[in-house]
Amino acid sequence: MEVYVDNAATTKTSQTAIAAMLPYFDKIYANPSSLHTPGQNAKEALENARARIAACLGCTPREILFTSGGSEADNQAIRSVAHAGAKKGKKHIISTAFEHHAVLHTLKRLEQEGFQVTLLDVGSSGTVTAQQVAQAIRPDTCLVTVMYANNEIGSILPIEAIGRVCREAGIPFHTDAVQAVGHLPMDVEKDHIDLLSLSAHKFHGPRGVGALYVRRRMPLENLIDGGAQERGKRAGTENLPAIVGMAAALEEACANLDAATRVTALRDKLIAGLGQIPHSALNGDPVHRLPGNVSFCFEGIEGESLLLLLDAQGIYASSGSACTSGSLDPSHVLLAIGRPHEVAHGSLRLSLDWENTQADVDHILTVVPQVVSYLRSMSPVWRDLQTGKRNFIL
Repeated sequence: MEVYVDNAATTKTSQTAIAAMLPYFDKIYANPSSLHTPGQNAKEALENARARIAACLGCTPREILFTSGGSEADNQAIRSVAHAGAKKGKKHIISTAFEHHAVLHTLKRLEQEGFQVTLLDVGSSGTVTAQQVAQAIRPDTCLVTVMYANNEIGSILPIEAIGRVCREAGIPFHTDAVQAVGHLPMDVEKDHIDLLSLSAHKFHGPRGVGALYVRRRMPLENLIDGGAQERGKRAGTENLPAIVGMAAALEEACANLDAATRVTALRDKLIAGLGQIPHSALNGDPVHRLPGNVSFCFEGIEGESLLLLLDAQGIYASSGSACTSGSLDPSHVLLAIGRPHEVAHGSLRLSLDWENTQADVDHILTVVPQVVSYLRSMSPVWRDLQTGKRNFIL
C-alpha cells in the first residue's frame, strides 16, 4: 500500500488543471504580447485566468501579478514595500520567527541594507497575536509580513485581526499565504491584506507558477527587468499553460473547500492515534491548524531514519519544509516553538489532502508506532533516557 502524505511540499497536478492546460501547448500557443489574432487569443486566455484567480481571492484582476511561485512573490512584495518605506525614512519591518525562508532570507538581506527587523515570538503553539503586532509597531515601521498558516506545523494565524491593526496604523500588510490558498476561504478585503503570495503547486496546480496580489496603489518594484509584461512589473513572456492550469486548479480547490471537513476528521484521527505513542508531542496549535496538517516530535529518534523506514513501508512524508530537507540542522520552526534540538531532530510532518482515505490513516497508525519503537530499540539516546542517564523532555 502506498500513501502520499507530503502535500504541504507539493500536490499532484489535478486532471482538471491538466485538461485546462493542454490546448495552450499546441493550439493557443502564441505570445500574449503579440498583436496578431493568435496572440490576442492568448492574451484573452491570460486575462481570463487573471480574473478567475482574482475572484477566488476577492480582489480585482488588475491586482493580480503572475510570478514563478511563492518565493518570487514574497521577495517582490517585501522588497518593494521596504524600499518604498526607506524613501520616507522608515526602515523597520515586523515579522515572525517561523516564517518560510523565502521571507526570512529576504529580511536578512534587507538587514544588510540597514533595515531593522523585529521577529515576533510565536510561543509554544506557533502563533502570534494582533496585540503582539500592535505593540511592536514603531513610528518608522514600514511593513508587517506575517504568514497566513505555517508550512511545517500548520498553525493558522489571526490574519484578519493582524490586518486590522495594520490598516488602522496605516502600515502595509503582506502575508505569505502559500499554504492557505486553496485550503481556507480567502477574502483579501475582509482580512485587510495589502499583498498576498500564493503558489499553484500547493493546491493541485502546476509547479513553477504563482501569483502576487497587490492592493491598488501599493508600491511595486521589479525583480526582473526586460519587457513590459504584467503591466511592466514582471518582465518575461508569461507561462500561459501554467497560468491557465493554476486558475483551473484554484477554482476547483475553492469549490471543494467543503472537503476540509472530511480531511480535518482524518487529521484528528491521526493526531489522536499518534498521540498514544509514549514521549511524543503534537507541534502547532491543536485547534487553529490547517485541515490536513499533522506534525509530531518523537523523543529518542532521528527524523531522517524515520522517513526512510516509512518510505520502505510505502508512506511518503517529510520531517518539515521540503525547501530545507537537505539540511542537517533542526527546523527553525520547531526551535521557534521551543522544541530543544534533540527533540526537533525527531520530527514528522504528515500533510493530508482530499484524496487521502480512512485506509491511508489506518495504515499510518499501524506503521508509525512500529517504526518509532524499532528505532528507539536501537538508539543509545533512548537507552539513556530509559535508564535515567538523561531526563525525558516530552
